[in-house]
Amino acid sequence: MKDSKQPKGLSILFADDEESLQEVMSMELPRMGHTVTVCPDGRSAIAALDRNNYDCLLVDLDMPGMSGIEVIQHVKAKSPTTEAIVLTGKQTLETAVLAMRHGACDYLTKPCRLTELQELLTKILQRRDTVRQYHASKRKNQQSSHAQLIGEHGSMQVVKKLIAKVAPTQSTVLIRGETGCGKELVARSVHEQSLRKDKPFVAINCGALPENLIESELFGHKKGAFTGADSQREGLFEVANGGTIFLDEIGELPLGMQAKLLRVLESGEIRRVGDNEPFRVDVRAVCATHRNLEQMVEEGQFREDLMFRINTFEIHLPSLRERTTDIPQLAHHLLQGFYSDRLAADELFSPEAMELLSAHVWPGNVRELANVLEHASILCEKPPIQLEHLPRHFTDRRLRKELRATSPMSLKELELTAIQEAVSRHAGNKQAAADELGISLKTLYNKLNQSTELPAKSA
Repeated sequence: MKDSKQPKGLSILFADDEESLQEVMSMELPRMGHTVTVCPDGRSAIAALDRNNYDCLLVDLDMPGMSGIEVIQHVKAKSPTTEAIVLTGKQTLETAVLAMRHGACDYLTKPCRLTELQELLTKILQRRDTVRQYHASKRKNQQSSHAQLIGEHGSMQVVKKLIAKVAPTQSTVLIRGETGCGKELVARSVHEQSLRKDKPFVAINCGALPENLIESELFGHKKGAFTGADSQREGLFEVANGGTIFLDEIGELPLGMQAKLLRVLESGEIRRVGDNEPFRVDVRAVCATHRNLEQMVEEGQFREDLMFRINTFEIHLPSLRERTTDIPQLAHHLLQGFYSDRLAADELFSPEAMELLSAHVWPGNVRELANVLEHASILCEKPPIQLEHLPRHFTDRRLRKELRATSPMSLKELELTAIQEAVSRHAGNKQAAADELGISLKTLYNKLNQSTELPAKSA
């Protein structure tokens, strides 16, 4: 395995069993300004991937032991942002389709021209820089003190009015709504319109904390309280003192922790793990959940007294499908953050792309919309966003509808359609789609891969 190091450009993982091509790439790619790791086969490429991250995978389709397709699948599973280019001697459309279906962004036929390769790598480099600019812009927006709630739908107007009413008070707020619809944004808006706006806002996802560390995370611990507690640590309630703590997905808290949280909310006193002396904090709690707390109370999974304590004032946040008229405005606002120039909505989206966005069900709500637009902005070097820039399940969904409207479908095609639509409903989450359909993840992948074998419709 040979490494060539260069300070700028892409980090490239190259895998091919031809020694002559290995030598060419180890010399030419650094000359283009890129860093390259050259591997003689698929297994050594995967070993290199397990040690390092790469911007681009350049891989031969036909290698002994492990095919290029298998390498791509491994890369995409470990590092979805790594872009893959396939090298192949088979100049057939089927080869290209197979490579694209498994995650390749493009392919070159052997012997490939270095100028063509350089053009592809330049495009990938531009997309990488676009992604970096987006994340820098996203971090800047997150640091902004103004939490924007976008939308003119009547349901959103109600939310804004409720926030304006409750924000100046000291009341505990419970925000209800589906996953991904923006509950943290509502919590931030409550904080920023309150008298505590100049104090800390601390957000915590209760469902993401290991059960054995929840109490220490929330209330802190004393030095020596348990193995590994080498120093005293402040809990998040202490960090938020004077401000607001946002307890997202509060329905995920274990029952034992619910009792301790109730005591803190009622008394304002916390006790670090391992400490005997409590102390007071001045914290306003804003909670959120996508679960039915009333049903959880009936099933003994959530304390009724805690539910009453956190539900002093309730705000219901509508799902995106309940306010589809807000999608153009939301999409424009979200996509605007990807570009430095201020552009009008009709400059950012083609009519066809906006029509497809507005017609989508959006099971993942605003979070799914933001992810789709990030995907589109990476593919679209210059606005407007076109249909081909949207994720494949969008255009596949449209084509399936057109096919069903014009011709009957076989049982195999109906099965594939059901699988693809389940994947779409779960915003590309194949494990969730498999669970819904009652099949294993392996079976789902097999069915999707078999789609290449479906016979073409006769005219």
